[in-house]
Amino acid sequence: MRLFLFSTFFITLAFNSCKSSGETYIPQSSGNINHVSIVMDDRDWNGPLGQAIRDSLEVPYIGLPWDEPEFTLHHIVPQAFTDFARQSRNVLRFAQDSIPRFRLAQDQYARPQLYALVTGEDTEDQLFLFNANLNELRRLIVENEQKEKIRRIKQSPSTDSELQDRFGIDLTYPTAYQTLKDTTNFVWIQKPTQNGHMNIIAYSLDINALDGPTRTRIPLIRDSIGQQYLPGRLDGSYMITEAAYRPYFFATTLAGLPGYLTKGMWEVKGDFMAGPFVNYMLRDTTNNRWISIEGFTFAPNSTKRDNMFELNSILNTLALNETL
Repeated sequence: MRLFLFSTFFITLAFNSCKSSGETYIPQSSGNINHVSIVMDDRDWNGPLGQAIRDSLEVPYIGLPWDEPEFTLHHIVPQAFTDFARQSRNVLRFAQDSIPRFRLAQDQYARPQLYALVTGEDTEDQLFLFNANLNELRRLIVENEQKEKIRRIKQSPSTDSELQDRFGIDLTYPTAYQTLKDTTNFVWIQKPTQNGHMNIIAYSLDINALDGPTRTRIPLIRDSIGQQYLPGRLDGSYMITEAAYRPYFFATTLAGLPGYLTKGMWEVKGDFMAGPFVNYMLRDTTNNRWISIEGFTFAPNSTKRDNMFELNSILNTLALNETL
């Protein structure tokens, strides 16, 4: 690979907006959630550069029972990148140029759109720039897709107030979700799907509930909540954290509250039901409690990435009142 100075690399974020009626009309972007259009020659797509892109962007989505890619890639040759193809919401384009650069633009050909242009004299240069900016690119795609998911949800948002009444929290979720259980310290909201259902649950805990090793305490708390509030289809069965699948634990902050993000698998003790979950446990010192908000899905024999992405997007809209 030829040598060139880092000063010749640059990342720019351009903002195209229609500030006046005389400017060019920008159409609405299109595409399924978590789809990315890759614009490059067939030779590069079928070569080392294309393979590196697939290896980097089709990594497994964390917390699913079997591997599903984080993003679905759609290859477009440069000659076909016109008209409707340019309206994809996420575009990653590679082109040969004497100036090596990684350029990010917002709303280049459609709105909303994340457009990334990678240029270099050859594929080695382009791959170097792609790898150098991969983490930021992935972060921006996820952020762009969550915004789009919430935009769609807001077209028909639920006005139910159980979460606000019980815990002083608000979530943005569609009217397809209906309250299944509402008790003193537990709310269960469910959305039927073609092959199962998607669920959101919320509860609060004493401020000392997570004292001790969190990797042990969180599964134990989930199991006790499942036994009390989440029965299975058979008598005596209830939801637990699947013991054979080690959850992923992350330190996180949501709605300004520090806490823990857990992604893993649930199962029903005494029944044949299982699926993925995403759980946030957040330390609310103002109200002297932990607040837990979780999404889980049951979709046997179906892909689950998009269901979990929807649930995680909803959970990320969490807003908390200062005091109850």
